[in-house]
Amino acid sequence: MQKALQYPGTSRVDHQLIAEMVEPGSRVLDVGCGDGALLQLLAETKNTDGRGVELSREKVNACVMRGLSVIQGDADRDLADYPDQAFDYAILSLTIQATRQPKTVLENLLRIGHRAIVSFPNFGHWRIRTELLFTGRMPRTRNLPEPWYTTADAHLCTIKDFVDLVALIDAEVEQAVAFNTSGQRLPIRKSISLQNLLGEKAVFLLRKRGAG
Repeated sequence: MQKALQYPGTSRVDHQLIAEMVEPGSRVLDVGCGDGALLQLLAETKNTDGRGVELSREKVNACVMRGLSVIQGDADRDLADYPDQAFDYAILSLTIQATRQPKTVLENLLRIGHRAIVSFPNFGHWRIRTELLFTGRMPRTRNLPEPWYTTADAHLCTIKDFVDLVALIDAEVEQAVAFNTSGQRLPIRKSISLQNLLGEKAVFLLRKRGAG
């Protein structure tokens, strides 16, 4: 992992972690790039050549106003049009849980990029387990604030679930970091079970098995 840099205080924690995983000067595709905050952070701190895909027309317009190269597109439908190994990194930050076909999306990320970086909220966190156990209702937390009937999240998963999916598609984990809402990284290196219990969100750096 690259040496930690100083990032703007307004940067999302997962964006900062992603930036630390990206090599300087890389070609990057940010899928579900939102308002382009991550693309801009990577350009400013890592001198990346970045492209973005975003479903919302309003957010695409916001990215263009920032001088970013972003097009409107759907991760579930449009990634199939990208050529193999077109980017050094294909990134999906806090978006995979909102896709309809997360397995296919992840496979496409690893086809398009030499590596994929994925961040997501961890549904296995102890607060979520406790709330579900004692209330019998779908949890609402700082990371999952919306009620179940309005949220865009269609496929919530735990860290363990995601690790299983990575193995299923014949990929491997190069780096994985779990963290809480305040941005504190867990001092856990080898225990997926503890990360699954204590991490509110996670960032994974992936590659296809056997790839250099």
